[in-house]
Amino acid sequence: MVQAIEAFVLREEQREALRQEAMAAHEDFLLTGLHVTAKEADAWLAELEAGKDVEPPKCHV
Repeated sequence: MVQAIEAFVLREEQREALRQEAMAAHEDFLLTGLHVTAKEADAWLAELEAGKDVEPPKCHV
């Protein structure tokens, strides 16, 4: 029972940390307008999946 509670608390803490990170990223976007498109992000992730060590796309307005 203790392990189940510990696992639940850990998941909830991780979920909250991700939520806070997303909120901070959204706030940064609202302030700067800098972003990458979904297409750019998908292309970059496809390169990483293919085993290539590529830089992430540059942010733009």
